[in-house]
Amino acid sequence: MASFGLLCRRNLRMVAVVAALAVSSLAQADEYADVTQLLRQGKPSEALARADRYLAGKPRDPQMRFLRGVILTEQGNTADAVSVFTKLTEDYPELPEPYNNLAALYAGQGQFDKARSALEMAIRINPSYATAHENLGDVYAKLASQAYSRALQLDRGNTTVQPKLALIGELFAPGARADRPAPAASAAGTR
Repeated sequence: MASFGLLCRRNLRMVAVVAALAVSSLAQADEYADVTQLLRQGKPSEALARADRYLAGKPRDPQMRFLRGVILTEQGNTADAVSVFTKLTEDYPELPEPYNNLAALYAGQGQFDKARSALEMAIRINPSYATAHENLGDVYAKLASQAYSRALQLDRGNTTVQPKLALIGELFAPGARADRPAPAASAAGTR
């Protein structure tokens, strides 16, 4: 069975790139592109500093706040990333992407009920959000795995549980998703 950290990275897909949105000026678009480029170049500290400078002047900008959450996630700063995405869900409850990323972080911490709730909210907001549907399936599979494991602990003679556990284990095996296409970019939205 994959560890909780692997579940987040391999199976729950976090929206990592913010697509171009209708913005009020070219300068804003350049700022988003510059921060995204720094992150892609493996310079998360520089990307975070640039995002923070931008947010000092425009603290409510949802797209840059979203990017900031992605950067914090990339840096392994889960607590602050959770905080950023949670605040985005409070300030912009109509945006599904922060809920999706919050769910991926919760799943990475083994908090699958919280992940499920966040994904259900993302789907309620946007019923055609395919990534959230896929992630919800992964969370349900992990919850099923935990239930089957518990059933096996309680009744070692149960011969129907082990094949179910093995099947779920195959879903989370390294390389199980290697042949799938990469996730498409998704917008964080503006207000």
